Amino acid sequence: MTSELSKQYDPKITETKWQQYWENQEIFTANPEKGGETYCIVIPPPNVTGSLHMGHAFESALIDTLVRYKRMTGKNTLWLPGTDHASIAVQAILDRQLKAEKTDRYQLGREKFLERAWQWKEESGSTIVNQLRRLGVSVDWTRERFTMDEGLSHAVRTAFIKLYEDGLIYRGQYLVNWCPESRSAVSDLEVENKDIEGNLWYFRYPLSDGSGYLQVATTRPETMLGDTGVAVNPQDPRYRHLIGKTVTLPIMGREIPIIADELVDPQFGTGCVKVTPAHDPKDFEMGKRHNLAFINIMNLDGSLNENAGIFAGQDRFVARKNVVKKLDEDGFLVKIEAYRHSVPYSDRGKVPVEPLLSTHWFVKIEPLTTKGVTCLDQEDSPRFVPERWTKVYRDWLVKLKDWCISRQLWWGHQIPAWYIISKTNNEITNHTPYVNARDKTTTY
Repeated sequence: MTSELSKQYDPKITETKWQQYWENQEIFTANPEKGGETYCIVIPPPNVTGSLHMGHAFESALIDTLVRYKRMTGKNTLWLPGTDHASIAVQAILDRQLKAEKTDRYQLGREKFLERAWQWKEESGSTIVNQLRRLGVSVDWTRERFTMDEGLSHAVRTAFIKLYEDGLIYRGQYLVNWCPESRSAVSDLEVENKDIEGNLWYFRYPLSDGSGYLQVATTRPETMLGDTGVAVNPQDPRYRHLIGKTVTLPIMGREIPIIADELVDPQFGTGCVKVTPAHDPKDFEMGKRHNLAFINIMNLDGSLNENAGIFAGQDRFVARKNVVKKLDEDGFLVKIEAYRHSVPYSDRGKVPVEPLLSTHWFVKIEPLTTKGVTCLDQEDSPRFVPERWTKVYRDWLVKLKDWCISRQLWWGHQIPAWYIISKTNNEITNHTPYVNARDKTTTY
C-alpha cells in the first residue's frame, strides 16, 4: 500500500519516526563482542539546569558528524550519552526558587532540599534528553548515564582515595574564592571579572614612633581591619629609610611592620600598600614571604566577624561605609578618588567573591604541571595549530596554583572523609582529625 507524499515537510513527524526506528533497531547500540577497531566519545554532559541552547546543538552536530563517519568506515563505535548534576548551578537555581518562596535551604533542611534537587534533575534531565533525541544524535541510549549514578560516584571516591594515597590531595588552609551568596568556595572558572566604577580611598597610617605617617590607598577599606603589614618597593627611594619600622593600625590600634617587597608597584596610589594576607591573593603571597600574621575578618555569609572589632556582625559593604566614616572622624581619611577597576564576581551567586583564608581540600598541581611542561618541551606534545597557542598553554601551566576541589554544597558528590568530631566538641574545625575511605564501613 502506498501513500501520497506530503507536499509540506513536517520535521516533528519525520524526526520522531526515524528516532524511534533507530532506537528500536538498535542501530547506534555498541556491541563490545563485535571486535574490530573501536572508536568512543563520551558526550560533554549538559548540565541539568533547564534546557539546551544553540551551543549544545552546534557541539552535538560536530560530534555526530565524527561518530557517524567512523561508524560508516566500519569501526566499532560508541557515543556515550549522559547529563551532569552541575552541583553549584543547580543549587543556585533552587536557592533562588526558595528565596521567592520566602524561605531558604537551611529552613527546609538537607533531606528535603536533596529531594527537591532530585525532582529538579528528573524534570530538567528529561527535557534535555528529549531535546537530544529531537536533534537526532547517534548516541547509544541504552548506556545513558548521570554523573551522580552510583557507578560514577564510586569512581569519584576511588579516584579521590588514589590521589590522596599518592600524596596529590591534601587538606589545608589556603586563600580561596568565596561566594557569600552560595556560601561555598568557587573555582577560578566560576569567577567573572567585571569592570566597575568604584573608588580609591587614601588613609594615613601613623608611624609608631610618632615621627610621621604613611599614606596607603585601597579599593576595599573594610579589609584594613585585617591588615598585618604595610609594603613598599625596596627600590623606592621615598620609603627606603622606613623599612623595618612599624605603623599603628587606625581603629584597631595594633603595631604592624613596614616591609619591602618587589611585588609592590611604586606607581600605584602612593607606592605604599596595606597588606591583608587573609583577604587578598597578592597579600597572601607577601604574608607568607614575610611571616606576617593572617587575620580573617569575614564570616561565611559576607558579614564581619569578631576580629573586626566594633564592626563585627555588619555586612561587608555596610562595614565599608562605616569604616570610612570612622577613619574620617578620627582624622585618618585623606581623600577619595573615582577609580574604575576590575571586581571578581561569582558566576552563579552573582555577587562579588571574597578572597577568604579557610580550610579546604586541594590537589597539588606542581607534580602534574611539571609533567605537562616536560612533555611539551621535550616531546612536542600536545602539538598546537596554530603554533602560537603552544606558548599560551605553557604560560597557563606554569602559573597554575593548587586546585581547591571542595565545595560547601548539599547537592553533589561527597568527599570521602569522615571527621572525628568527638575530638573537637562535636564541631568540624580546622583541626578536626579525619579518616579517608571509599565507604563508611572501611576500617583502618
